[in-house]
Amino acid sequence: MSVRQLRVVVTADDYDDALRFYRDVLGLRELGAFSGEHGRVTILDTGRATLELSDPAHAEYIDEVEVGSRVGGHIRIAFEIEDATSTTRMLADAGATVLAEPRPTPWGSLNSRLEAPAGLQLTLFQEASGTERFVE
Repeated sequence: MSVRQLRVVVTADDYDDALRFYRDVLGLRELGAFSGEHGRVTILDTGRATLELSDPAHAEYIDEVEVGSRVGGHIRIAFEIEDATSTTRMLADAGATVLAEPRPTPWGSLNSRLEAPAGLQLTLFQEASGTERFVE
């Protein structure tokens, strides 16, 4: 047996706002949309997916590095993006609440944290390029 796809399913009380934010602002490509008497669903492509499991101590450490205190819940979505600073600003302008501006991490990326539509906490992370280096 092998898993072929990871799909995170989010129930959004304000479906239209969440769809606008994740599809139209963040730029996730729509793979399919279905509606009928039992409601609506849209499947968005996020590129390659991984499942990161963390124990409570490590989750607290990541929150401390990214935000300065424990703010995360049971689930946090992390998106690798090209430019953490401009994407953080763009998502904030579109309605997300910035919990922490982009900052260097001990593992070499530039990370920000946002509270986004549908009750999701997002980490945006920008990996350093070959010539770039993020320093704490």
